[in-house]
Amino acid sequence: MNRCTWPGADPLMLDYHDHEWGLPAHDDQRLFEMLLLEGAQAGLSWITILRKRENYRLAFDGFDPRRIAAYDDDKVAALLANPGIVRNRLKVAAFIKNAAAFLETQAEFGSFDRYIWQFVGGQPIINQFQHLGEIPAVVPQAEAMSKDLKLRGFTFVGPTICYAFMQACGMVNDHLVTCFRHTEVQQTG
Repeated sequence: MNRCTWPGADPLMLDYHDHEWGLPAHDDQRLFEMLLLEGAQAGLSWITILRKRENYRLAFDGFDPRRIAAYDDDKVAALLANPGIVRNRLKVAAFIKNAAAFLETQAEFGSFDRYIWQFVGGQPIINQFQHLGEIPAVVPQAEAMSKDLKLRGFTFVGPTICYAFMQACGMVNDHLVTCFRHTEVQQTG
């Protein structure tokens, strides 16, 4: 079976690639989780976050934006003492700030899905890359998304993070054309 080369041989990465990455996501809860996790990944490898994903889900109340937005200093202290997540004060603060911004954006647009998918015109961008080296780190849509998210109060949402988010949530299909998932994710979107 042909697949993208980036997952390597790690079973967790292979499972993520084969069942999740690039699949169009329209569920607000999933979009929120992925936006936070992509921000948590800044400066780290994705496998680091993927290995801690279940710990993040437990530590951050299943990525419930209402609960996260209400976190107080005691909760922040507990999170910063939790070895199951990346204990970075700025990233923990970003989760809380982003939860509040997410709720405001969700209320304004009726759903976060409606808001975020506007950056690709409501449909996934289908790329036709043959080699991993062809895939860009940033595209104009990710730059526009980053700029708008920042204006809405989000942090840890630079253009590179936004593009990784777009890839993860299927807003863009960056599976190589030789990968079995390239066609599969298009059929589900």
